Amino acid sequence: MSPLKISWKSLWSKPLSASLNIMLIAFGTGILTILLLASTQIEEKLNNNSKDIDLVVGAKGSPLQLILSSIYYIDFPTGNIPLKEANELSRSPFVKRATPLALGDNYNGVRIVGTDSNFVSLYGLKVDQGKLWVEDLEATIGVNVAKEQKLKVGDTFNGSHGLTNNSDVHKAHTYKVVGILSPQGNVTDNLILTNVASVWKMHEEPHEHQEGEVHDHEKEEEMAIKNREITSLLIQYRSPMSVAMFPRMVNQMTSLQSASPAMESTRLFSLIGVGVDTLQWFAILIMLIAAISVFVNLYNSLKERSYDLAIMRTLGASRTKLFIIVILEGLWLTLAGTIIGLFLGHSILELIGYYQESTQAKLTGKIFVTGELYLLIAGLVVGIIASLIPAMQAYRSNISKILAKN
Repeated sequence: MSPLKISWKSLWSKPLSASLNIMLIAFGTGILTILLLASTQIEEKLNNNSKDIDLVVGAKGSPLQLILSSIYYIDFPTGNIPLKEANELSRSPFVKRATPLALGDNYNGVRIVGTDSNFVSLYGLKVDQGKLWVEDLEATIGVNVAKEQKLKVGDTFNGSHGLTNNSDVHKAHTYKVVGILSPQGNVTDNLILTNVASVWKMHEEPHEHQEGEVHDHEKEEEMAIKNREITSLLIQYRSPMSVAMFPRMVNQMTSLQSASPAMESTRLFSLIGVGVDTLQWFAILIMLIAAISVFVNLYNSLKERSYDLAIMRTLGASRTKLFIIVILEGLWLTLAGTIIGLFLGHSILELIGYYQESTQAKLTGKIFVTGELYLLIAGLVVGIIASLIPAMQAYRSNISKILAKN
């Protein structure tokens, strides 16, 4: 019989002990897998969604909140900013491209974003079906929106006030889907895009006036245009000098604030990292306990099976074969535990993603990363280390003494 079969049968001669060891290893590996997959996806999303945006300008408040609402669409905006002031900043010699955002509405929880053609260039958007929005109340939607909301080109829908609920529906104005974007692999897959004027139109008060009131109505419209607001500006710098000059100018010389996506994303990831590090150490501790458990299991098993091993030696088995059999037992345990742990990690993360409310930060267990290979290797190393001492004892065992005792 081969060492593989012998070690496998020997291992399951005590199923309860073997199962406990496998569960400990699987639990530790599962936690590490979830952390690895989640942190990788979060970091990728942070980088993909902000890679060409140098600065975000918006209303004063939390810089992190401004970044989360204007780039990742997972928080409420800090407020609105005057269109006039935003346009003045857009014409600054420090600015290469300024992309306006007008937020405030949703459709079944999907953000409706008012913007212009700069947004298309910024994210390199391509249309899979139909066309990009042009006229008021035309909407081009992300691929995930089309799939999840069951919308197609030509369909109509009504937006709702706010960013999360559908209680205040804008029934007076209806959007028409004119295009569906190709998969972009970033936040735009989960957005409804239209022009800024459409978002303004949704929030205008309907005016009913008599013939004699036309002049007053025109004045009101002029004032409304002067008082137009948007949510934020996504800025791309014209030159490296802009990095030092432009944010300071915005913060000190205007009523607005600037926030750097790179800086705030790093801060956000470092905050997340504190919790991740804690859980990683917890998982490593579990793996260490599992290694000790495997060692104790093999050590005790070796004592009980010393006579059997001695008989194997008398029947021609070499010291090396006994050494390999014990090592293989440790490897069987850790390999089974690691594979089960990887499977559990993917399954649990997929379940978490399924119940996540935010589509922008949605996680999935359907991806595989290089780090998982290292987890598998680490599991095998744990098995070898845990079984090394019992294997050496099996190698050095004195046949005559063992047989004399029995």
